[in-house]
Amino acid sequence: MAVAAEIPARMQAVVVHGPEDYRLEEVDVPKPGAGELLMQVEAVGVCASDLKCYHGAAKFWGDENRPAWAQTGVTPGHEFVGRIVDGDAEGLALHGVEIGDRVACEQIVPCEQCRYCLRGQYWMCGPHDMFGFRNFNGAMAQYMAVPTRARVHKVSKDLEPAHAAFAEPLSCALHAVERATISFDDVVVVAGCGPIGLGLIAGARAKNPRLLIALDLDDDKLELGRRTGADLTINIGTEDAVAKVRELTEGYGADVYLEGSGAVPAVAQGLNLLRKLGTFVEYSVFGSDVTVDWSIISDDKELDVRGAHLGPHCWPAAIKMLEDGKLPVADICTHQVPLAEFQKALDLVGDTSGASVKVSILPNA
Repeated sequence: MAVAAEIPARMQAVVVHGPEDYRLEEVDVPKPGAGELLMQVEAVGVCASDLKCYHGAAKFWGDENRPAWAQTGVTPGHEFVGRIVDGDAEGLALHGVEIGDRVACEQIVPCEQCRYCLRGQYWMCGPHDMFGFRNFNGAMAQYMAVPTRARVHKVSKDLEPAHAAFAEPLSCALHAVERATISFDDVVVVAGCGPIGLGLIAGARAKNPRLLIALDLDDDKLELGRRTGADLTINIGTEDAVAKVRELTEGYGADVYLEGSGAVPAVAQGLNLLRKLGTFVEYSVFGSDVTVDWSIISDDKELDVRGAHLGPHCWPAAIKMLEDGKLPVADICTHQVPLAEFQKALDLVGDTSGASVKVSILPNA
């Protein structure tokens, strides 16, 4: 077993003080308790949900219809990979790791006591504690604690840190693909060629549908979608996606629509381009409410509309896809910045010019 490295007493960490008030601060390095581990963070991806939380979206900070869910005083960052540098024998045995192992953790820290956890549906845990949002600090820090209830997965040390951290969004996308129950004769449409959308394309490609179509507004991202597995791409800024899909399907429409863009218009787009009895899977986190004609779902088409949340049971497959080189991950992970430039990372994710795809922070670079 490797020997624990020398660990400093203080570290740099981003701390949430409220919407658009994230600060880089010097704080104590966490000391792992019984059964816990300490991770030295190698990379943490910046998710679109991180950006929406930063800008104060009601899903995170509440409004007249819902209470706040995110918390102040927490370090953000839930897409991460790092090296285990400390922990007692109980914690190492519990998580099946040794000092020096590289690991990623699932985003949620399930309570293991609510009805969902007891039924094996841990990703829908009632209290819903998550790294970087509530009750557990995330990875925009040099070190972070891995609690006993965390779900830990080993990752190859041969991967670049930012590439390894992509296991989190990829696992989420694979879960959404599983929810779609894609069959060989399906025409599948993926909305968005950002990190989640590219994961949806990779996952859908592995299901081998008859035709896999990617939609986006950016030609460079569409080309990346093609390299990730799409048979056909449509720039929705210059082509009518609904008309094109109908043309390709004898007027019927697509069998499956996977929404991974988080753009409000993408919802109505999907409802309109699906055939009758089609399947709509929604993964995105939206920054504002979405309004659609629900009669399309019921009276017009009798659609199956399914949500997808987190990446349950898909982490091993996501990690294997990365380790096997199944994705053009070097081109997906476009930007890596040091912790001191966390604001730049957030701004890059919010830049609609197409300058970035996946942005990561390297806290110990």
